Amino acid sequence: MPDRLLKIHEVAAETGLTPRTIRYYEELGLLEPAARSEGAYRLYDAEDLDRLRFIRGLRDDAGFSLAEIGQLLEDEAVRARNRVQFRATTDAGEREAILGDAIERVDRQIATLRQKVERLGAMIAEAEKRRRHLIDHLSDVRTGRDPRHRESAPTDDRGSRR
Repeated sequence: MPDRLLKIHEVAAETGLTPRTIRYYEELGLLEPAARSEGAYRLYDAEDLDRLRFIRGLRDDAGFSLAEIGQLLEDEAVRARNRVQFRATTDAGEREAILGDAIERVDRQIATLRQKVERLGAMIAEAEKRRRHLIDHLSDVRTGRDPRHRESAPTDDRGSRR
């Protein structure tokens, strides 16, 4: 992790993102440079690099949309602010409101994650269906049957030919 501030091309090299992508993330509000140089160059710190790696992981590895990522990042920022406010007050009503907001945000995160799991489950089921279809064709090839006539063959409950 660099201790100094980096220019956008250095950050791009460190994170594997393009400068254009980094600027786009800034336009969307997903990232704000730590500072600007006298020449108005964007300057980034280690925290910015971590945030960009986190965004990239959510996007590339977990398949989150940029809108979903933005919501997750916003919820995390509010969670941090709520933690400070909660510790700063002893008022039960204010604490209850802070906790209520935190619970709503976590519930939204859970719903987003469950939707992602459901979409992935549907994708897995479709891939498994394609795999079964290909295995049936392989079986036909191995036994000398013409796979083009498979559509009319009777199948069992799982879609396999009888």
